[in-house]
Amino acid sequence: MIGRLRGTLAEKHPPHVIVDINGLGYELEVPMTTLYRLPALGEPLTLHTHLVVREDAHLLYGFFEKRERELFRELIRLNGVGPKLALALMSGLEVDELVRCVQAQDTSVLVKIPGVGKKTAERLLVELKGRFKAWETVPGMTALVVEPHAGSAVSSAENDAVSALISLGYKPQEASRAVSAIKEEGLSSEDMIRRALKGML
Repeated sequence: MIGRLRGTLAEKHPPHVIVDINGLGYELEVPMTTLYRLPALGEPLTLHTHLVVREDAHLLYGFFEKRERELFRELIRLNGVGPKLALALMSGLEVDELVRCVQAQDTSVLVKIPGVGKKTAERLLVELKGRFKAWETVPGMTALVVEPHAGSAVSSAENDAVSALISLGYKPQEASRAVSAIKEEGLSSEDMIRRALKGML
């Protein structure tokens, strides 16, 4: 099991990133909450990882904090929740927001996540309630800070944002509409993704 990677951020194509470690590039898929906190290209980076082995692929998922990885592991243990749905949930909601939804047994936000209908949301909340007991006393995550990265073309940032939303399960038309509604000149793809997701939830 690969538990952690420390290297240089070589590429960023939401939701995928490549971390260069001594010339070897590891491709990882990350939730948007991790993407927002990544450094600029060429900067050092440490990600906590989870490896999923399938018959046709070995998939590596990366997380900025151990707590995010633990949440991912809790989610994929649930019946009917695979890595894709887990990433969609974590991209739409920060850890503390999801914990609050579970504690309040509130389905209203969950049903706006692609792939989560009312019955699925209700089942998730019931199954997670017992598992999240220990999470109640965990301190909240630090505020996410998004720094615009200079030099990225607006069209490229828009395309990255739309692609990231589609990979989370949103329909192409929904993704394009959401990005078009919030785009401003100079916004990075991370800014666009975060604003678009907030507008959709």
